[in-house]
Amino acid sequence: MKPLIQVLVIAALVLPKIATAQTVWTIDKEHTNIGFAVSHFLISDTVGCFKDFDATVVAPNEFIGGTVTFTARTASVSTNNEQRDGHLRSKDFFDSSEFPELKFTGTLVKEGGKDILRGNMTIRGITRPVSFAVTYGGRMKDSTFHIEKAGFKISGTVNRLDFGMKWNETFEGGGAIVGAEVKIDLNVEINRKE
Repeated sequence: MKPLIQVLVIAALVLPKIATAQTVWTIDKEHTNIGFAVSHFLISDTVGCFKDFDATVVAPNEFIGGTVTFTARTASVSTNNEQRDGHLRSKDFFDSSEFPELKFTGTLVKEGGKDILRGNMTIRGITRPVSFAVTYGGRMKDSTFHIEKAGFKISGTVNRLDFGMKWNETFEGGGAIVGAEVKIDLNVEINRKE
């Protein structure tokens, strides 16, 4: 009887740790795009991305309940137009010299059958709650480098005015040259850290 009790005690101590084991994942920068789009003259979208970024995910096996930390260097913003990119780095928008990073910390949750990334975003020193829709692409093991990978698409919107980006010139007729709502469109691959 004593051995059975010992086995049950060990199982009671070990199984919860196995069930809640957390894995660290790092972002694969070569296979990730941190994209955004914003309305231009109300007739089209201007698209851009951040070229310098980093992220870590600490999560259980199925990712729900996992935490995400993300940072992008605001000076790395790119819309394939140097003049416009310079304006985005200026005090009118990101003010990259004063605020060199934007940050996000959050948790992946399941709500109403959907995966949601909910957390706080900080831009220009202003922190606001945000949430993004998440589509899990799956996971696989790279046969060349023997790295376990997982993929996600993340989308949503943020209002740039909420983060102090107040530049708001209008064109003839009164419409805003640059929209307030910024569409976020991320294609993300992460690698399991060994």
